[in-house]
Amino acid sequence: MNISAPFINRPIATVLLMVGLLLCGLASYRLLPVASLPNVNYPTISVTAQLPGADPQTMASSVATPLEEQFGQIPGIVQMTSSSTLGFTSVTVQFDLARNVDGAAADVLAAINAAGGQLPPNMTYPPTIRKVNPADTPILVLAVTSDTVPLTTVDAYAENILLQKISQISGVGLVGIGGQQKPAIRVQVNPQALASRGLSLETVRTVLGQANVDLPKGTLNSQQQTYTLNTNDQLLTPEAYNNLIIAYQNGSPVRVRDIGQAVSAPENDLLAGWMNQQRAIILAVQRQPGANVIATVDRVKAMLPQLEASIPPTIKVSILSDRTQTIRASVSDVQFTLLLSVALVVMVIFLFLRNVWATIIPAVTVPLSLVGTFAVLYELGYGLDNLSLMALTIAVGFV
Repeated sequence: MNISAPFINRPIATVLLMVGLLLCGLASYRLLPVASLPNVNYPTISVTAQLPGADPQTMASSVATPLEEQFGQIPGIVQMTSSSTLGFTSVTVQFDLARNVDGAAADVLAAINAAGGQLPPNMTYPPTIRKVNPADTPILVLAVTSDTVPLTTVDAYAENILLQKISQISGVGLVGIGGQQKPAIRVQVNPQALASRGLSLETVRTVLGQANVDLPKGTLNSQQQTYTLNTNDQLLTPEAYNNLIIAYQNGSPVRVRDIGQAVSAPENDLLAGWMNQQRAIILAVQRQPGANVIATVDRVKAMLPQLEASIPPTIKVSILSDRTQTIRASVSDVQFTLLLSVALVVMVIFLFLRNVWATIIPAVTVPLSLVGTFAVLYELGYGLDNLSLMALTIAVGFV
């Protein structure tokens, strides 16, 4: 049976079929996600734990080791790594590709609960988990800087305004923030002044914690109505902390200013972001799974003038890294190779056949087949990347 016979005997139906295939391919081409490599979802769980003041060796032995021992009993683990720094431990667990990430997260949570009795009792918070995909590297990195505004203020605008608006852009999956400088008040204690009054750091810490708790005040009742009392006793300025009474000695109050001073400072001095030689708040934009990388970055860039208009003019938003530059270049090179291969195939056919009309047939059908392939790629959930375009290039060579 000749496969071509039905199409030759029905030329009008064949033309309509080819036109439909062409339209479907062109429409699907605009919807295909563009990336340098295929989208692969690695089931990976990241576990973080904090123990303020602990050195890296303590974090590794007291926090990372008990967690790793419990995680090692979970089936399907391909790789497990951990890193410990001052007061911070991160454990990354990567599972087999066939493993469901939600089930893996449940197993990791159960392992954390099982290791709870071996972890230090003075941990501020229990270990937290986060589902991550190592393939989802940031597609765009922005730096928020200012020459005049304090970095704590820049951080507030970056987190509360810029991050929220960028997260709402179509195609954006996650916006991470780095180098945060959240405002805080630090009490700097003079050890000699503290020792001369017979006080300890634990006493100062306890008093500061008790004085800065917003506790309920109760209610005020009458015959007809009940009023809820609401007053904020939290200390918000360094001056308020300096006047706070730590203890009494010989009937005289000992205030914070007597044993040190309270100053405004960042919450964590160890976090820092830089753009060239200037301190900055970093925003790392990641795409949604399956989203077009180039289209997403273009939408974020188009939104930048509106974002800068929503913050003070002294705060600048700059592009620190654009991953689509390399993606555009690599995909463009492969597309050029694909077009060149089509041209070479048609040329070789003409050299062998020496017939213009016989050459026109593959000159039309080969590009038409490639365009129709875009519709198949879209239906199967694939995208335009170096591998898929290279496969099309090789397929053209088979002609």
